[in-house]
Amino acid sequence: MDYSFNLYNSLAPNGVCLTLKKMVATDGPAPVVLCIGSDLSIGDSLGPITGTKLKSSLSGLNCYVYGTLAKPITAHEVKYMNEFLKLTHPDSPIIAVDAAVGLAGDIGLIKISRRGLKPGSGANKKLAKVGDVSIMGIIAEQSLFNYSLFSATRLNMIYKMSEIIAEGITSFILDYIQNSNIRGAYDLARKII
Repeated sequence: MDYSFNLYNSLAPNGVCLTLKKMVATDGPAPVVLCIGSDLSIGDSLGPITGTKLKSSLSGLNCYVYGTLAKPITAHEVKYMNEFLKLTHPDSPIIAVDAAVGLAGDIGLIKISRRGLKPGSGANKKLAKVGDVSIMGIIAEQSLFNYSLFSATRLNMIYKMSEIIAEGITSFILDYIQNSNIRGAYDLARKII
């Protein structure tokens, strides 16, 4: 089942967090966040802006975020990321974040799905799926000339979406870490008794 949240809904960050709690297993290693996109096009910058916000809000925690404005993960690098993530984080669930195109009525929606995403689809690229859970921000209407639409997207919409996604993921990961610490303390107490 897919979930959608409008970027103008004040409860959207909570919705993102609750949806991730439903979709991501909470008994294994911490999730890894892969933010896909480029800072060369406003419409494609959703991932790197979100990644930059996450790096700041999760600083100092045992959490991995790939793809920021300083070090973007573009469609070119995605083909190598699946192998890299399998080797470096073999048991961690992967949350993939990317911009997407969709129906005209879907512009401004943040869609969360329990399956990977295919980066570059909006620019008619044929790449492998990445991630276990995907978060996509619908930034433009799908057309034959999707790439030009990425340049015509308003930065305000991208920034607002990235704030919502980053806030939701941050809340989810902080809860995840707190619950892991509680489970660890409980297991330790059981061993002592």
